[in-house]
Amino acid sequence: MTAQQPLTYDAFVELAAADPAVVGLVLKGSRAHDDMVTPHSDHDLYVVIADDAMTDLTRFAGHRTPALDLVIVSLTEFRAAGMPGFERYALARAHILLDRLDGGIAQILADKARLGAAEAFQDASGWLDAYANSLYRSIKNHRDGQALAARLDAADSIRFLLELLFALDRRPRPYNKYLHWELARHPLPRWDTEALLGAVDRITGTGDVSLQRHLFLLVESAAREAGHGDVLDAWGEDLELMRPQ
Repeated sequence: MTAQQPLTYDAFVELAAADPAVVGLVLKGSRAHDDMVTPHSDHDLYVVIADDAMTDLTRFAGHRTPALDLVIVSLTEFRAAGMPGFERYALARAHILLDRLDGGIAQILADKARLGAAEAFQDASGWLDAYANSLYRSIKNHRDGQALAARLDAADSIRFLLELLFALDRRPRPYNKYLHWELARHPLPRWDTEALLGAVDRITGTGDVSLQRHLFLLVESAAREAGHGDVLDAWGEDLELMRPQ
């Protein structure tokens, strides 16, 4: 393609689909999320090449324009992408354009979308402790008249809380941009989506202590039910400060 004829998404998909070395084409990002496309949305495309295959498509490796971003990887590299890592959620909700592995590409994406039981349990324990730590600091700072610190810690606690809630459901946490989209279409078990998002909004904006404590009571119940009581019990008497007064 020349400067007068830039590489387009449709042209590249047609080119890649005709190449037998390509075993998968996977579209991620806003164009893989219904109703999230804007005039600024580009096409983020994974091009999966069979291991040890030869193709001149590698000349497009690293191609990035306002309209088209390409990631060209081997099948082995694609299996490892986001496992773990920031890319996991994007691939968990990606759309498959081509799967020459008789469902193999779909299975790889399904594996990214579902945390293993041991992985999820370990992750949830860590996120629960981090959430409690930031919540505790926020409430103490509010008590001691440190308003800015209290709000900052409250915002930090919400980041850890969301990681925790999705880990409890064995799912990668969505990017902030897709949080409402994800919960509207795939609610978390036992959580009212609008009430949860409302609490997240108010706590990150104001550091509301009474709401933080109320939310913690719900989280504590869910965490204990999932087998994480030891993480909470390690906080000893400090738990009383986090609970509703």
